[in-house]
Amino acid sequence: MNSLIFAVATIALSCATVAAPARAEPRPVVVELFTSQGCSSCPPADAVLAELAQRKGVLALGFHVDYWDGLGWRDPLSAAGSTARQHGYAAQFGKKEIYTPQIVVDGRSQLVGSNREAVLQAITQSQPQAAAPVTFAVDGRSVAIGAGTGQGKIILIRFIRHRTNAVQAGENAGRMANDANGVETFKTVGEWTGQTIDLPMDPVDANHGLAVLIQANDGHILGAASLLAAQS
Repeated sequence: MNSLIFAVATIALSCATVAAPARAEPRPVVVELFTSQGCSSCPPADAVLAELAQRKGVLALGFHVDYWDGLGWRDPLSAAGSTARQHGYAAQFGKKEIYTPQIVVDGRSQLVGSNREAVLQAITQSQPQAAAPVTFAVDGRSVAIGAGTGQGKIILIRFIRHRTNAVQAGENAGRMANDANGVETFKTVGEWTGQTIDLPMDPVDANHGLAVLIQANDGHILGAASLLAAQS
């Protein structure tokens, strides 16, 4: 009888263990670089972003703007959406103009992207709060945003982990562009209002990554996580 009770208790404990939800990782500091292959001042900032892409606790993203495209070289990663996102930050920070290379840390502060020491200091001083815990399913086909306080847009970002190409015209003609975590697409896929929400998504392709940001209307990051595929 005691053996039967022990067996039942063991099975129950095993089931409870399997059913337990996965724990969300500590929220990374989100670093967004606004850059362009057509900007001669950008390669040093691109190198800083590549370094940050390897740093634990940092989610580094390269948003390539399109306003340099008319000056001799069209950046293959450039997008009007990236320029619009940068304009949104300019309004948030009370700036009338935008520039490259610019880095925005956690949606709260901005600085020149090539100033490595200042960027590292801003990351160190950032105190990311995981108001909206973000957890990816084991199979990479869905993401869960946990319960918390606040409200924000759910932004799904797909990026290529590493991309190299020769720049054939413009200010960087003759150079090789080495881009880390270059954003290819991003879109708002929902609204988080403090309640738990699960969203389906397509899996990540080789050499690519996916990031989910929960961003408040004032620009501050409430939650963030990334999912990476192996580099080819």
